[in-house]
Amino acid sequence: MATLDLDRQAEARRMLGQLVRFGITGGAATALYAVVYWPIATYADRWHPLHGAATWPVIANLLGYLVAMLSGYVMHSRWSFKGHGTRDNLARTGGRFFVVSLISLAMNTAFVWWLTGPMGGPTWWPLVPIVFVTPLVTFALNRFWVFA
Repeated sequence: MATLDLDRQAEARRMLGQLVRFGITGGAATALYAVVYWPIATYADRWHPLHGAATWPVIANLLGYLVAMLSGYVMHSRWSFKGHGTRDNLARTGGRFFVVSLISLAMNTAFVWWLTGPMGGPTWWPLVPIVFVTPLVTFALNRFWVFA
């Protein structure tokens, strides 16, 4: 019984460490995303107007996401989840990471489209759920499926 409790405590500590590293790494990837997204979403329409209020924000979301996804895979696989699961099959791990990234991209695109299009909000509004909702979903998927 005592060994089982110690095992649970050790696993909880490992998961907390992963969550902290994931938060730091995710914060860095999110900062890269924001650096790409916000200037394009905010100013590109002034230089090259396109039809629809949400067109440039959606384009900016895709560009920012590509930068964040590529840097995120490297950082998460080498640091956030280092020592967790196996890395013997790069195609499997990379493929799963790509699927999680597509789910995350779909979530973020929905936030951007809805909040800047139909809701008519400013270009910074989508950053709130992108920073606070999407990371929780991707942590769970990465820990329990991608890097398991």
